[in-house]
Amino acid sequence: MSKIYDSRQRLKYTFIVGAMLIAIASVVFSDLLVKKLTQEERKNMEIYADATQVLISEDTSLNMSLILKILEGNSTIPVILWSERDGRMEYVNIDVSDKDTIPFLESKINEFKAKNPPIEIDLGEGGFQYLYYDDSIILKRLNVYPYAQLTVVFIFILIAFLALSSTKKAEQNKVWVGLSKETAHQLGTPISSLIAWMEYLKTKNIDPSLFKEMEKDVSRLETIAERFSKIGSNPDPTPVNINNSILSALEYMQSRISSKVKVETELPEEPVLVLMNNSLFAWVIENLMKNAVDAMEGQGEITFQVEERQKTVRIDITDTGKGIPKSKFKEIFSPGYTTKERGWGLGLSLVKRIIESYHKGKIFVKNSELGKGTTIRIELRKYKG
Repeated sequence: MSKIYDSRQRLKYTFIVGAMLIAIASVVFSDLLVKKLTQEERKNMEIYADATQVLISEDTSLNMSLILKILEGNSTIPVILWSERDGRMEYVNIDVSDKDTIPFLESKINEFKAKNPPIEIDLGEGGFQYLYYDDSIILKRLNVYPYAQLTVVFIFILIAFLALSSTKKAEQNKVWVGLSKETAHQLGTPISSLIAWMEYLKTKNIDPSLFKEMEKDVSRLETIAERFSKIGSNPDPTPVNINNSILSALEYMQSRISSKVKVETELPEEPVLVLMNNSLFAWVIENLMKNAVDAMEGQGEITFQVEERQKTVRIDITDTGKGIPKSKFKEIFSPGYTTKERGWGLGLSLVKRIIESYHKGKIFVKNSELGKGTTIRIELRKYKG
């Protein structure tokens, strides 16, 4: 069963890694397109610069007019042409409305220079002109596109993952509820039959002491059926002294575990009231005790410690078993996870469901050390009255 769980986990992580690789490949490809477009824009600006040099003549105004016509053919790249000789600046694709033109263009020159090296135009005796340019609107959008694309892919993965988890959880809930209700229903018939047979045998002058153990077992079966019937419903919690609840569950388990297991309790002297369903909570204690006994291989010590806080009550269950690797602290509460050769791996999953879903509490591995033991902590809300 643990192999099935591990396989499912690997499949989930494989899907996530695969999706991330696709996203990274897409970003890398987009980055290559950006670099190629940047090179193309640089070539266009160099062509404008070469055209300016070719058009040198004595009629400077005619040259500038023709140069501007060439530059105006560019409708996407912001350009500033600055003449070293007279400080004249010409520009295209730059919005200078409602601005002080010269200082604004000078700031733009510094901005463009930081992004792209200016192109120098040698006019001979006429001095030099410099062509400053920014990335085109298309290139700017393309620069942002990979990050937008990555964000969209990430959101898609997150939604898909949440939807998958939600669907899976809903299916698990249906299985849990259906199995529990059916189990309670199936137990009902033989229990009723046993009770009827016991009443019949009592009329046959049989020693009453012989029925004591049978009555205990029938009562136990009724308790189990009641627990299963409550899975999937919302049993009304009542104020319960948690000390008594723990002691009652331990009393039942004490005669059913190895005599080599020592059970210790550290409970407050005063009653500790918690709003809970006593029958379901006893199920939790029994399951945790069984797991602790299995972890110790039938020999060791289990300690139940109750501590009152301002708003909560903490129950620590400590064993001297083989311990749990830190990487498995959360996995042990997942359906199907088990270290036993035989077992469904449902015990701790059921415990988690009872504590969190029915009691709005928390359960987690507080600490564990391989070869020394484990402490599992339960936190429940304190009853205020």
